[in-house]
Amino acid sequence: MRDRILATAAVLFMASASAQAQERTLTISVYAFAQDAYAKIVYQPFEAQCGCKLVVETGNSAERLAKMEVNKAEPVIDMAVMSMADALSASRQGLVDKVDTSKLSNFGRLYDIAKDPNQDGMSVGYTFYATSIAYRSDKVKITSWNDLLSKQLAGRVALPNITTNQGPPALYMLGLAMGKDTPDLKAPIDAVGEHRNDIVTFYNRSSQLVQLMEQDEIWAAPIGRFAWAPLRKLDVPIKWATPKEGQTGGLNVMVVTKGSKNRDLALQLMDFWLSTKVQADLANALVDSPANKDVEVSPEVAENITYGAETAANVKLIPSAVELANRENWLSEWNAKVQQ
Repeated sequence: MRDRILATAAVLFMASASAQAQERTLTISVYAFAQDAYAKIVYQPFEAQCGCKLVVETGNSAERLAKMEVNKAEPVIDMAVMSMADALSASRQGLVDKVDTSKLSNFGRLYDIAKDPNQDGMSVGYTFYATSIAYRSDKVKITSWNDLLSKQLAGRVALPNITTNQGPPALYMLGLAMGKDTPDLKAPIDAVGEHRNDIVTFYNRSSQLVQLMEQDEIWAAPIGRFAWAPLRKLDVPIKWATPKEGQTGGLNVMVVTKGSKNRDLALQLMDFWLSTKVQADLANALVDSPANKDVEVSPEVAENITYGAETAANVKLIPSAVELANRENWLSEWNAKVQQ
């Protein structure tokens, strides 16, 4: 009888342990690019460390914000990465929880701009990046943001959609090239509208540009530095422009969904992602520019990412509050002038 009781207890314990293991599933929403590299550097090593399973959804920042809004009552993702502005919007709508930085052992290793980007305690930056223009150097030479709308590039240029992370910064720089420095972006939107028939596509994902560039359909496009690696691997000469008006930039952040049943596991993933090793591996793979200030890379790698304390201190970010205050008007003007 005793043996039978012990055997029954063992079976129940194993069933309970199995059930708990099955419950340790973390659902995250991330950008679609470089997923093979992320799987190798972040997802698989974290799964091995935590003994859990990651379910990875992909899309752009606006798409995942919309999904979080729709599923506010019953969240379907635990952790997400997104733009600063979308993170602030999520915070204002009560879609995310405050990040308990006391549980992030690598928090102190971050550059100051990444520690609390929106000054509300609801997000942590994991990568910052410059935004410029990638171009076919055998076809054109880019010296100004105005070149995007030149006759030379008519029918050979792609621009980011206004709803993407790269949309507003690219328009802002185009405005500067036109001598207009206003948050309404009216002048650059008007200009793009006038040239809309010269634009091959208004892309929603940077991954779209690889095929377009490879097939000689486009010769230039504004991109974030994080999307540079796949383009530079193409068997065509592509350069990163240094326009006379300068480069803009952005910061991507991590958030924990309010109501997540896996909050602690989400924080574990955040901390793992921010570790010096993981951030260095992503940098060396030319996937992400490190927000961790302890990361050191070779000069060759540094030339191909956004890197270093000086750059982190001087990157020009559009304040999230400014973007949110103008976003609806930007979209309205864009729809009227560009997507008509």
